[in-house]
Amino acid sequence: MNAVFDSAAFLATCSGRPGVYRMFDAEAKLLYVGKAKNLKKRLASYFRKTGQEPKTAALVAKIAQVETTITANETEALLLEQTLIKEWRPPYNILLRDDKSYPYVFLSSEDEFPRLSIHRGAKKRKGRYFGPYPSAGAIRESLALLQKAFLVRQCEDSYFRNRTRPCLQYQIKRCKGPCVGLVNAEEYAEDVRHSVMFLEGRSNLLAEELNAGMEQAAMRLDFERAAELRDQVAILRRVQDQQSMEGGNGDVDVVAAIVNPGGACVHLISVRGGRVLGSKNFFPQVAIEEELDEVLLAFLGQYYLSHHERDLPAEIIVNAVHEDFPVLLEAIAASRGRELQISHRVRGTRARWQQLAVTNAEQALGARLANRQHVAARFEALAEALALDEPPQRLECFDISHSSGEATVASCVVFGPEGAIKSDYRRFNIEGITPGDDYAAMHQALTRRFSRLKDGGGKMPDILLVDGGKGQLAMAQEVLQELAVADLILLGVAKGVTRKPGLETLYLNDAEHEFTLPANSPALHLIQQIRDESHRFAITGHRARRGKARRTSTLEEVAGVGPKRRRDLLKHFGGLQELGRASIDEIAKAPGISKKLAEQIYAALHSE
Repeated sequence: MNAVFDSAAFLATCSGRPGVYRMFDAEAKLLYVGKAKNLKKRLASYFRKTGQEPKTAALVAKIAQVETTITANETEALLLEQTLIKEWRPPYNILLRDDKSYPYVFLSSEDEFPRLSIHRGAKKRKGRYFGPYPSAGAIRESLALLQKAFLVRQCEDSYFRNRTRPCLQYQIKRCKGPCVGLVNAEEYAEDVRHSVMFLEGRSNLLAEELNAGMEQAAMRLDFERAAELRDQVAILRRVQDQQSMEGGNGDVDVVAAIVNPGGACVHLISVRGGRVLGSKNFFPQVAIEEELDEVLLAFLGQYYLSHHERDLPAEIIVNAVHEDFPVLLEAIAASRGRELQISHRVRGTRARWQQLAVTNAEQALGARLANRQHVAARFEALAEALALDEPPQRLECFDISHSSGEATVASCVVFGPEGAIKSDYRRFNIEGITPGDDYAAMHQALTRRFSRLKDGGGKMPDILLVDGGKGQLAMAQEVLQELAVADLILLGVAKGVTRKPGLETLYLNDAEHEFTLPANSPALHLIQQIRDESHRFAITGHRARRGKARRTSTLEEVAGVGPKRRRDLLKHFGGLQELGRASIDEIAKAPGISKKLAEQIYAALHSE
């Protein structure tokens, strides 16, 4: 118990009404938010002298202050609790990563030849929305099946309108070429209708309709059409075989939680119209709630109360019950304006959904913990290779990426004993250096990174990994000396003479301490993994920056070419790409463009 906090005095004045409590440390940092039917009774349970769980005891030891807010009832307390957790993300609460909104399949309704596509966000466009799907992977799978079965286009509208001949999708029989008039509107509308039936979950009815059409085509001796219908039925049947859970009905989310000493996993299966759309794993940060029903309650509260744009099912099937589920349902109804039910004892198809969710959660958590153990073993091997007293807890690796000096980006990736810590990844856009000077780029990135650390921002790594050999290592040494950063192990990684993986040369702290590790060394595998991740992260950042720079019209940089003249130029040539192909004389023929200005425009467009 924290000596600063007088729990007895606090509890003596604490209310016994419903409400929310917030626990702070000595630096006024919020540690934990909770709700209670009886604040005094709930808070007293934290300050018992015996019988505390280790994680609860660790929380209580840090408490310096407790604040309470009384609410009218437990439902209001739950709503306030979820609002505070979402806003402040306290370290001892169960936390979900704030993911994107779920995707839908969108069918445009304003086009003669409608398009199927993935849609996220507000539903502003006119058309039909199907879903939501639990992940982009699940939605892509459905779109691929639809494209194979019914050949409805999925290309961008701008691409569709500017075709003069059919694209590759037509050649591989994934589209009927509506862009160039190779299919009439009536036939295409029928394909769209069939796609809608599939998306609505009416696969059995659709299969019966296609079978009847196949028999009619065969009777007319139209064997080519009969074969097309036969292939469509075969694809549908395969889908139904893969979705062995088909047969239920309604809109249901199946949520199963699994908890063990290594962590927790929640697996969610989305069922819409009786059809399983897909599933998703969540690995919530578990702090002091370790009971399965507590984890499940916390997950459901955050998942359905903190994201008002998230689609609500009519029913949630769970693998455990909690006494506060009725309060959660009241809070959802009050917050979302819709009632739903939570079921635990289920039969038939819904029982199979429930068991499937439990099995997936168990397997996903097992795989995650095995990977953690694998990474932890590599960290121990690295500690042994570097003769450290204990395994490092935080490794950072820097890398530089650019194209001939253009759009230089430095990346910083972070790894711990449990794997990549992606929330701590950073990118640095490098400015004001000679293009292509990797040493100057590394100097700037490290200076910016460690200046922040010296100012108290962020966490200091145990090992700094620098990709690039002696030169980059020397640059890192210089920065650390300039900023007086001590107690930091510096590890340089240089590709061997043959540049093959497994033959890297390593430098510990300076160029004089050069060594290698065996190709099968787990420590070397960890170094390679971090180095490769840093390289990947730098390249994606560089490509994004380069793409943004190239999407910005270089005409904006030409003196004398204002918005109107720029618009007229692009209109005259039909776009920046065609303007880029034009000669100086051709540019000079455009309205309002002199020969001198044409030369400047040509030079700007061909400066790379």
